[in-house]
Amino acid sequence: MRRLIGTVFRKELRDYLRDRRTASTSLLWALLAPLLFLVLINVMASWRKDKPLELPVVGREHAPSLMAFLSRLGVTLKDAPEDYEERIRAGSLDVVLLVPQDYGRDFSSGRTADVNLIMDSSRQSAQRSVQRAQRLLQGYSRHVGDQRLYARGMAPELAMPVRVEELDLSTPERTAAMVLNMLPFFLVMAAFGGGMQLASDTMAGERERGSLEPLLLNPVPHGALVTGKWLATVAMAGVTVLGSLACFIVVVRHVPLEDLGVRARFDAAATLGMVAAILPLALAVSALQMWVATYARSFKEAQMYQSMLMVVPMLPGMMLMLSPMQTKLWMFAVPVVGQQLLAGEVLRGEVLGPMPFLIAAASCVAVTLVSLRVTTGLLSQERIVFGRS
Repeated sequence: MRRLIGTVFRKELRDYLRDRRTASTSLLWALLAPLLFLVLINVMASWRKDKPLELPVVGREHAPSLMAFLSRLGVTLKDAPEDYEERIRAGSLDVVLLVPQDYGRDFSSGRTADVNLIMDSSRQSAQRSVQRAQRLLQGYSRHVGDQRLYARGMAPELAMPVRVEELDLSTPERTAAMVLNMLPFFLVMAAFGGGMQLASDTMAGERERGSLEPLLLNPVPHGALVTGKWLATVAMAGVTVLGSLACFIVVVRHVPLEDLGVRARFDAAATLGMVAAILPLALAVSALQMWVATYARSFKEAQMYQSMLMVVPMLPGMMLMLSPMQTKLWMFAVPVVGQQLLAGEVLRGEVLGPMPFLIAAASCVAVTLVSLRVTTGLLSQERIVFGRS
């Protein structure tokens, strides 16, 4: 039986790798996700870099102390153009500070002096400049308020009965996991995408070409035939996952994570943990893809089914990225969800023990056995073997 399975395994891999264009396209999953991750991290880091704030001002002469305060903090002040409202609407200006003429009278008399920030709240690209200007003006307001209380012989602490101080207990690994929480999602997608082409070709492709009937006429048990095809699909999915993980490790070491205030550490233990978390999923995914492809009458139809199957990892992946949940032990028994949770816990540096890995692997093995058993049974049905488009 092992010799028969090995023969089918080598045959499927040889046929698949003979089409170099298709094989290279499947391996693109190993490079596409890390490259996308590299672009996203660099974009996020560029957002965090504080460039000198340029603030156009109308009525600078009415608030000399405020202008001096902003200049000391590195703000580049300049006169606003006359058509600043049109430019803000057009997007060429982010924000303009308007100081009314009665600002000096109210400020000198100790009353509240008003200033206006002219902005377009519908423009997302201007939000960072607007928020920085708001923080600077709030800082000046607190500074002046403290000075006025001191001048009247009062401690500024009287106006602040409660001060909230945050004590952050997160580790660098946990902080990095918040930024890198897309990495498990990409690895799961690699497990789905790596063997998708081969799973479709070994079942629907053989059926469309008419080579499935003579293949079944050979003195080979259907179980051995399905297992050999499944192992070839697992090999491609596993190579894609491992290649994607290796690319991620290289990318993480070269992206500016320090600009985001995090530090990621991919040592041998973390790498092995990621492999143990994601690689068993390739067993279940490959078997499930072969099961789905068996119902297709053509390779194109199988590709359509496989594309619909790709929605399975997207839903829990997006849910975990946008709304992280408290991990429970039973969640590791849910395929796809358990693998993403395990990979996320490994990134956080949590000490899990072997039980979550065993539970996640056992659920994948169960899905694999059921899928292979059903696929083997389908090859005994005439409508599957002889039905072609």
